[in-house]
Amino acid sequence: MSQLAFFSADTDDPSIADVAGLLAGTGQAVPMSGGTRVSVVVDADWRARALADELEAIGLAVEITHSEEGSPVARTAPTPLLDGLRAQWSSGAVKAVPPGWTPTARALRQWAIASGRRDGDKYLLGLDPHAADTHPALATALMRVGVAPILTGARGGAPELRIAGKRRVARFVEMVGATPDRPGAAEFWPSAQ
Repeated sequence: MSQLAFFSADTDDPSIADVAGLLAGTGQAVPMSGGTRVSVVVDADWRARALADELEAIGLAVEITHSEEGSPVARTAPTPLLDGLRAQWSSGAVKAVPPGWTPTARALRQWAIASGRRDGDKYLLGLDPHAADTHPALATALMRVGVAPILTGARGGAPELRIAGKRRVARFVEMVGATPDRPGAAEFWPSAQ
C-alpha cells in the first residue's frame, strides 16, 4: 500500500529555500555587486535547462552558459534574495551545511536535476568533492526526510550519496516528482520500479 506524499515537488510551491539543493551538490554561492549569484556546472544541456526552469519558477533570472572546459553552467543573476541562503551555507569562505538543515522536496528535485543518476535499482546524488566536510551532514539531512543514504566514492572516486532499497527509492521518487520535461532527462531520473 502506497502512502500519500504530502512532501512533494509536484505539490509544493517554489521558494528561495529550494536553491539549497544546488548548494547540497556542486553548486556555489558567490557574493557579487547586486547580491549573490548561485551557479552550478552540470554534465548535460538538459540539466542546465531543467534547472533554469526550476529557478525561473522561483522568480529568479537565470543564464545558461558554458565553463572554460565546455560544460553547461546554469547560474542566477546576482540578487539580494539569495544573500541569506549564501550566509546560511557558508562558514567563512568554506561551504557548510546549515545545522539541522532539512531539504524541501524542490531542493531535492534541484539536487537530482543537477547531479542525480540511476545506478541499477539505486539512485545516486552527486556531492561537492571540494567540500568533503559537508558530506556527513547531507547524509543526515536526507535521513530527516526518510531516505537513509550511504556515502560512496569518498576515497578517490566521485563522492555521492547512494539511495538503495525499494522503499527508500520510492520515497525519493515521490518527493522529487515527475521527470523534468527535457529530452535526455528520463534516463537519469529516479524510478520506483
